Amino acid sequence: GIELAERYDTFDPDPQSFTDQRVLVIGRGNSAFETADSLMETAAVIHVIGSGSLRLAWRSHYVGHLRAVNNNFLDSYQLKSQNAVLDGRVLAVREEEDGFRVPVAFERVEEVVKDLRYDRVIVATGFRMDVSVFDDTCVPDLIVDGRFPALTPVGESVNVPGLYFAGTLMQGADFKKATTGFIHGFRYSVRALHRALRQRHHGEPWPTRDLGDTVEAAVDAVVSRVNRSSALWQQFGVLGDLLLVGPDGALRYAEEVPVRHVPGAVRAGDFGAADAHAVITLEYGADHDRVDPFDVTAGRTNQQDVRGLDGRYLHPVVRWYRAGAFVAEHHLTENLENEWDSEEIHRAPLRAFLAAH
Repeated sequence: GIELAERYDTFDPDPQSFTDQRVLVIGRGNSAFETADSLMETAAVIHVIGSGSLRLAWRSHYVGHLRAVNNNFLDSYQLKSQNAVLDGRVLAVREEEDGFRVPVAFERVEEVVKDLRYDRVIVATGFRMDVSVFDDTCVPDLIVDGRFPALTPVGESVNVPGLYFAGTLMQGADFKKATTGFIHGFRYSVRALHRALRQRHHGEPWPTRDLGDTVEAAVDAVVSRVNRSSALWQQFGVLGDLLLVGPDGALRYAEEVPVRHVPGAVRAGDFGAADAHAVITLEYGADHDRVDPFDVTAGRTNQQDVRGLDGRYLHPVVRWYRAGAFVAEHHLTENLENEWDSEEIHRAPLRAFLAAH
């Protein structure tokens, strides 16, 4: 009965058309809560339903989860207005004389299935890729329940050579983990795709710059980039810079390379000959989304701690590889104002790490 529901992309959003009605919004992302929030002044009852735990963006650091700008509806639920967030699955949508009858399988109560009545049902469950534009010879493989094309690290279809995707459809591999699904993230992934295409089809090497052969030059390059790069900041854990050590000990630096692309590209010599290399990224700490950032009992890393390994907030990570094998990693201590340039806390420990490897 899903065809009986109104779609988020086509329904009439005029709140007055929902006056004194019971409304069900299927979905629990920003589109669903944006819709529910817009109807709070006119609808009699609004239920938002979805399966699994509700994820909040300020905790997960994924902007596709529920953002504060759209979560006013939660107050109307927990502060006892006639609204609710339902944890469960819609089993069917059945049209009856007085509206719609919707059986719901709840996830947190004993009653298992309950029939609920609504005047309107709206579906706001996201999108999936439309493959109807492809004929049978070039249909790309899909991932994430058929929503996105399966791509190589630089955006090429894994099963249709020469077919590339640029934009939000690049997000499949890091779905709900990074910002590739959004303009502030995928603009940098598209730039990486452009560089890969120039290299593959026009013989233009991925841009690198020479740093000389001193550790101090490497420290300067890394510290400068982690403090100023929008690409590393927005595409945390997805794009990384490369510090490359040539056979003669000379250092080169490449910027904004897809992290999954690095092993194969270094092995293929795409950045020139390299005996060793470091991947520099910005990352949140392990299990960062399990900790309430506003819980003062949770504890934070001391900003004078030169190790930085236990930092939960966004901070630079340097991983060292030799002959393709992982050797060691170093975490620069997190900083309230995201400034990683202290000689004692950031530069000196980084200098010691690079010199040792």
